[in-house]
Amino acid sequence: MATWFNMLKDQMTQLGDDFDKRVCTLDEAGLLVAFDDGFGAINGAAFTAWGENYVYFPLEYDGAESVGHAPRNPRNTAMEHQ
Repeated sequence: MATWFNMLKDQMTQLGDDFDKRVCTLDEAGLLVAFDDGFGAINGAAFTAWGENYVYFPLEYDGAESVGHAPRNPRNTAMEHQ
């Protein structure tokens, strides 16, 4: 069984964001709900979390769940080349 709490904490730590300073649409109790992250239907609750550098969200790939991320303040490189 998995929890968004552990998966989000691991992802944020790997990317250098401070997990304790996150802002999240799920409270800690919601992040701690255990679910099956294996193949099959999506089981974990939806959330969005903001760190200092990235935005985090549930990600499903081939039925397995993980935490995805995107830069919080992406640069528009297309404008830099004009």
